[in-house]
Amino acid sequence: MNENVNAAIDASSGGLHEPDYMSAEERMNAACFCLSLDQMALRIALKDQLGSPELVALMEERCPFLFSAMPVFVSDGHRQKMEEAVRALESVIAMPAYRERIFARSPAIVQHGDGGAQGVFFGYDFHLGPDTIGLIEINTNAGGAMLNAVMARAHRTCCIDSAQLADAAASGPVFEKAIVDMFRTEWSRSRPGKQLRSIAIVDVAPQEQYLYAEFLLFQRLFERHGVRAIIADPSALVYRDGVLWHDGEVVDLVYNRLTDFMLDDAGNNQLRQAYIDNAVVLTPNPRVHALYADKRNLAILSSREELELLGVPAQIQDILVGAVLPTEVVDPANSSQLWEQRRSLFFKPTSGYGGRAAYRGDKVTKRVWQDIMDNDYVAQQLMIPAGRATGTVEVPGMLKFDLRLYTYAGSIQWTTARVYQGQTTNFRTPGGGFAPVYRLPTVSTPCASACLAGTPMSGGETR
Repeated sequence: MNENVNAAIDASSGGLHEPDYMSAEERMNAACFCLSLDQMALRIALKDQLGSPELVALMEERCPFLFSAMPVFVSDGHRQKMEEAVRALESVIAMPAYRERIFARSPAIVQHGDGGAQGVFFGYDFHLGPDTIGLIEINTNAGGAMLNAVMARAHRTCCIDSAQLADAAASGPVFEKAIVDMFRTEWSRSRPGKQLRSIAIVDVAPQEQYLYAEFLLFQRLFERHGVRAIIADPSALVYRDGVLWHDGEVVDLVYNRLTDFMLDDAGNNQLRQAYIDNAVVLTPNPRVHALYADKRNLAILSSREELELLGVPAQIQDILVGAVLPTEVVDPANSSQLWEQRRSLFFKPTSGYGGRAAYRGDKVTKRVWQDIMDNDYVAQQLMIPAGRATGTVEVPGMLKFDLRLYTYAGSIQWTTARVYQGQTTNFRTPGGGFAPVYRLPTVSTPCASACLAGTPMSGGETR
């Protein structure tokens, strides 16, 4: 293997292994330096979707590291394990015994909404090992879906076979249609026989959000399909006469990007009351967050003892115990033990998001530990992320990546990689961002053969 690539692997804190024992996908991730992202095609796609070169310029200025130039390679074995884990998780979360357990500890608003919206854009996030996977969390307002749909139009060249590239190029529009169909399904489940006329994309100070450009992409998508769409702060919504209003217009459905998952903040009062009175369709909503995304759930879903108490079949137990990283709720009873084991743990707030206030155990000081004890946290077994080489053959670097499966109603819609440096994904890493996920090449090309052999090519076939 190229000496510079070896050096990058040795310096990496990612999950790559000694070169002699690396799997085929690890070799590709370590030695393929193809820059498959066509920057001009990306700008054209963004301009086409946003309808304004000024908005494209704003997006590039505010979010320069949303898209990785390199793809990530994942084996069919890893894909199958992740898909199997999603099916197993969905089957347990649908069980009455599990739901009763969650409802018993949750605020009353969680029991509202049965039979209505199922929740858009679930994100199942995984780390990968050589032959294993590790579910790190489930998100119920996972961002980035529209960004991935646009990105699919712009990855044009790589050492993989042409059939995969053609499928990838065609997948963006297909995903966009699936997104629109998903929102229409959410509406029809709650308002059968009625027409969806308007959607409000809601977040606090939306124009200041890092992913504001994605809100604009959603707005344009909905409007192209005949649905009026607005982007609004929740404080701009008014609930009056049994109707939710924004600037004198009726809001039928709210696409919820808030991180106040239980709608407790005073600024969300109008939306909360409209939701409780069934005056608006809210997706995702407090119910689905409590069932899926509260990180205390992982302590149930990773424990064979807890799964046995729920009556989960042994085969499903085996899948979950092998796929969900072991997790415990932090409390005074186990605090001493967790402190002693902290170097092998990752600590997350139970209602956290975006890596905020999350800590690798080996970075935890006594002061941070007291913060953890004073708040609601879980401790999860640390699993080092897999690695992806970046840069060039001559001057390689190594970043980390995880995988996100976007799902709806238990069906997988899209798989993406998030490439980053640091404790958690951040979209602020040069060379990082969302990356397309490819299978290993099924057709031998000179570049792919060289990468799989551990001798990356330079020059015309790596860009």
